[in-house]
Amino acid sequence: MLGTGHGLGESEMLVQLNRTDQNEAFAPNRFTGRADVNTPRPEPVVAVLGYHGRVAGLGAHLPSGWSVRHAAGLDDIRADDIVLISGAKVLDVVGARAVLPRRTRIVALVDDDAAAELVAGVLSAGADVCVRGGQPAILAGHLVACRRRQLTDRWMNLEIA
Repeated sequence: MLGTGHGLGESEMLVQLNRTDQNEAFAPNRFTGRADVNTPRPEPVVAVLGYHGRVAGLGAHLPSGWSVRHAAGLDDIRADDIVLISGAKVLDVVGARAVLPRRTRIVALVDDDAAAELVAGVLSAGADVCVRGGQPAILAGHLVACRRRQLTDRWMNLEIA
């Protein structure tokens, strides 16, 4: 018996905690906010702006279900895309951040030997991540981490009624 004074054993206590008078599924992430948790999440999309050749092998290193597409410009980006600016300059990131919603993740890809000022500049301009070089496996790891942060931010910013 637990020291609750109610005479319930451990398994009975769990049943008691899960009991409800309403016909609702008990789940640790159940909430009454605006989002619908039963709607499947769209598969992640990496929208590439800039030099396409630098990210040619990226798709093979991304998880199953992910896709890479070459965007024609900033108006071809969807809010939930992860934007990869290949050969990024500070003004590229400034322009993207000014137009795109805050929830859109921007990854700046710069040369291996890019100056520290460029790296600091793209990050200060609003890039979420700056990656040097662009080795596909390393870049894929950064993109996956961006997606995790994107999803975490969504859950943290829900307005619960």
